[in-house]
Amino acid sequence: MVHQQRSQAHLSPSSDTEDIVPLLAPRLAHFAGVARTEHVTRAAQEMDVPQSTLSRAMVRLEQDLGVDLFARIGRTVSLTPAGRTFHASVERALAEIRRAADEVRADADPATGKVAFGFLHTMGSETVPGLLRAFRADHPRVRFSLVQNYGEAMIERLRAGELDLCLTSPVPDAPDLVARRLDEQKLRLVVPADHPLAGRKRVRLAEAAEESFVTLEPGYGLRRITDDLCQEAGFKPRIAFEGEEAETLRGLVAAGLGVALLPPPAFPRPGVVELTVTAPRAAREIGVAWLDGHPDTPPVAAFKKFLLSRRANLLP
Repeated sequence: MVHQQRSQAHLSPSSDTEDIVPLLAPRLAHFAGVARTEHVTRAAQEMDVPQSTLSRAMVRLEQDLGVDLFARIGRTVSLTPAGRTFHASVERALAEIRRAADEVRADADPATGKVAFGFLHTMGSETVPGLLRAFRADHPRVRFSLVQNYGEAMIERLRAGELDLCLTSPVPDAPDLVARRLDEQKLRLVVPADHPLAGRKRVRLAEAAEESFVTLEPGYGLRRITDDLCQEAGFKPRIAFEGEEAETLRGLVAAGLGVALLPPPAFPRPGVVELTVTAPRAAREIGVAWLDGHPDTPPVAAFKKFLLSRRANLLP
């Protein structure tokens, strides 16, 4: 006997979707099982649930929707037009849930899982490739999702859950983050090869007070350090260019656009001379940061342990 349309539904068609989803979600897999078999008893056996439980769940689902999903004839059922429409969407939703479950389980696998790792642009040519090569010697199948960016952007992505760990400078100090200092990198005053200071090996930063500087854009950790060091040396730098990448700045120094405070290059750059800064002390701390209170998957925990083991031996 076919059910008649319900005169009263738990939720009206205009009800908020956020209200109906918690009601429907627990019963969707049961509905899909009955829809596939078109037989309540057979579906109950396949899903290993009592038939009475399954029958009640289907009745309640129809009540919540206010729509007949099944036509019932004895122990068999068939989908109504509304039931077929609903079934197609439910199967897609369940397939997406299964895909998502498979993905997060795969990402957490100790041997083949994934680490979302962020790092500074200046760490990309030598430091990070060397770290990954060393880590993968013992964890060859762990996968990495790599993000190269400036410090503040990586912290934002860390807070958004898009990164597990990030290698950054300065080492952040925030109540929602855990950060550990790993190493220190000296900064050099980079000048054109034909600059009056180019014949020197060492220089006080105050000697560059009248120079034009090429620097990274505001928001970059190295820009903040540059501004702070110049202030400590007694002057505010005159900015000729603001960029996003350290090697671009080196090229602009070689072209005579100004001088720059930069970490050592991976390879010597023609057209520039790199001077040791004797005062103030010019260095930046490199650290690793992660979100406080978030549990690590096994691959993330292993990579974090590896990074912490490289204290004072991080840089090539």
